[in-house]
Amino acid sequence: MVVGDLATNVEVLVLGAGPGGCSAALRAAQLGKEVLLVDPDPLGGGMRAGGLAAEALLEAAGQIWQLNHWSQPGITVTGSTFDWGQLQAWKNSRVEAMTAEIKRQLDQYQVEVVTGQGWFLAENEARVESEYESKRYLFDQAVIAVGGESAPWPNLPFDQKRVLTPAQALALAELPATLTLIGVDYLAAELATLFVRLGVSVRVLLPAGQRLLPEFDPAVGDVVQARLSEMGVNFEELTGLRDLTALIIVSAGLTPRTTQLGLDKAKVTTDANGFIQVNDRQQSGNPAIYAVGDVTGGPPLAHVAAKQGKVAAENIAGKLAQFAPQAVPRVARTDPEVAAVGLTASEAEAAGYHVSRITYHVSPSTGFVELVAEQENEVLLGVTIVGPQAGILIGEAALALEMGATLTDLAETLHPRAGDSLARAAEAALK
Repeated sequence: MVVGDLATNVEVLVLGAGPGGCSAALRAAQLGKEVLLVDPDPLGGGMRAGGLAAEALLEAAGQIWQLNHWSQPGITVTGSTFDWGQLQAWKNSRVEAMTAEIKRQLDQYQVEVVTGQGWFLAENEARVESEYESKRYLFDQAVIAVGGESAPWPNLPFDQKRVLTPAQALALAELPATLTLIGVDYLAAELATLFVRLGVSVRVLLPAGQRLLPEFDPAVGDVVQARLSEMGVNFEELTGLRDLTALIIVSAGLTPRTTQLGLDKAKVTTDANGFIQVNDRQQSGNPAIYAVGDVTGGPPLAHVAAKQGKVAAENIAGKLAQFAPQAVPRVARTDPEVAAVGLTASEAEAAGYHVSRITYHVSPSTGFVELVAEQENEVLLGVTIVGPQAGILIGEAALALEMGATLTDLAETLHPRAGDSLARAAEAALK
């Protein structure tokens, strides 16, 4: 210990200011706790590299594609152009606006935010090192929400120039003429959608034995791959690392940022891959330390991390809370957009259910809705939506699963506009 290095007491220490960390910090503060929130990046850095950045660029790219491929009778669009640099600036402004709102809420509840690196010294002690100082903290409880980082492909390390992570691809200063994507997950599919919409020549290499969008029913990946192929994306099986383009993006999952946290000193256990093991209250092996989000090895989704952050904070404040959702919605902002919640038919059958499966085609051009339900009592088990606004409509389906709704419940519910497809699919299943 350095002479004069006195420890500062804090009730709740939160490491990581992504969706999970900010959610935990804010909720704990709302419940009367003194909170210190620490992250190596300025507040909002994670959003600039993550889902919000992708959402903004995909929205803009979708509008550009529509303008360049407009086919509405009576409307002609000519001479549409875009400026990649201005799109990046607009994306950053969206992120900054969200960051400012988060900061306003944190300030409102007096959450102290420190830009720095934090790690554990003991079971209830941590050090936080910022640009100008290094301080020790004694905490009552802590929340680990440091997230993960992109896993590299074997023999193809990230170099921030030729081989990029998905986050780095979203921040490119110049739009490339060609690129190669390695991966099958929703990030790979979204990046393929983004860049082909902007006129980039895109090649996707699928590892042997893997299919696009494994997070969804196989039919979903088939539809998206067929559509992206129509748009100009070339799909090939990955057989080696020869003949790659000058720019390569790898989306091969995440590795947790746990190696530099001093978890052994804090008595926090991890699995063989470094992910922190937690119970349904988000507690680690040290009951005073919680973990949320990507660092726990669950689905790498912002809404999952945010909910887990709230669960951790409420347990810290003495409330009984658990993370036990009946359904976790997942969305891919591809072309077409896809979303799903609950079980696919094959997953339901593997779990022992006798299922009814109905696929309702909205139209040949806008996709389909698929419902999976128990045969005997018509209880809804899963929903898949392919088509416009799928990511919005899936929220209603998630609520239906959480409430134990039946096909009849879904059919009898009044749905405005696009949501009517859910009712029509249920009606078709009940015939």
